[in-house]
Amino acid sequence: MNSGILLESGTNELEILEFKVGNNNYGINVAKISEILSYQKSTPIPNAHPFIEGIFMPRDTIISIVNLAKCLNMPESTNNQTDMYIVTNFNKLSVAFHVQEVVGIHRVSWKDIVKPDETVNAGGNGVATGIIKFNNKLVIILDFEKIIANINPETGLKVSDVNHLINRKRNEAPILIAEDSHLLNKLIIDSLHKSGYTNIVSTANGAEAWEKLTKWKENNTLVNSVKCVITDIEMPQMDGHHLTKLIKTDVKLSYLPVIIFSSLINEDMRRKGEALGANAQLSKPEIGSLVEAIDKLILS
Repeated sequence: MNSGILLESGTNELEILEFKVGNNNYGINVAKISEILSYQKSTPIPNAHPFIEGIFMPRDTIISIVNLAKCLNMPESTNNQTDMYIVTNFNKLSVAFHVQEVVGIHRVSWKDIVKPDETVNAGGNGVATGIIKFNNKLVIILDFEKIIANINPETGLKVSDVNHLINRKRNEAPILIAEDSHLLNKLIIDSLHKSGYTNIVSTANGAEAWEKLTKWKENNTLVNSVKCVITDIEMPQMDGHHLTKLIKTDVKLSYLPVIIFSSLINEDMRRKGEALGANAQLSKPEIGSLVEAIDKLILS
């Protein structure tokens, strides 16, 4: 699935595909989508997770199908006339999601996406990453990475990859993180602590990270406040690409190494990150590689 937005750099915009499950409207970042296919009967897999509807083979690759209605505890389709498969690719995985209707694509700014509060994502169990309003209706942007990780935890962040680094010498180099997922934020910080990096400043999105960088710049405390920036791409208010652009086009900040750590790293997004000046780009399961990249940029 081609999208012009993938070729643009640091606009703080994205395209959202709106779709329906039951009577509710949901959204997914177009950058995660490989293609959209009409519903076809799948092949069931014995003893699979209850959310796995089956598998199909639209090309030369076998793809698992997630029944999104079951995941969201919504009514399932009865006639499948408007049903579609949204085939996604993130975290180096191809997965299809069975939805009941595709509505259309909207181009929006990350500034217009509101992060759900704790009443929506109580205890970190929710699967909503953002909420946006289209045509007087609310569209919930779903956390597809979390949905997949709930089905198979092995697809999530592999914290065990840094266990062999536990006895390393402590390093007080300050690292700034921009990550909107509370769970991932904690896992990244825990992993960095295990690896010896103990001076971590955490923010929930690019806007908060930029606010801190601006403050340190104005106070002339940059050198002692931050040595490296780690940023996700998808974040409400300001995404990681726009944050990277702001850093790399600022005379006083451009020297700072920026690592993009995201589930969206693919060929198109890697080119975009390179154009913005990112020093390293890694897919989220690769926490061990993240530590290696930090070592190279800070210690070399």
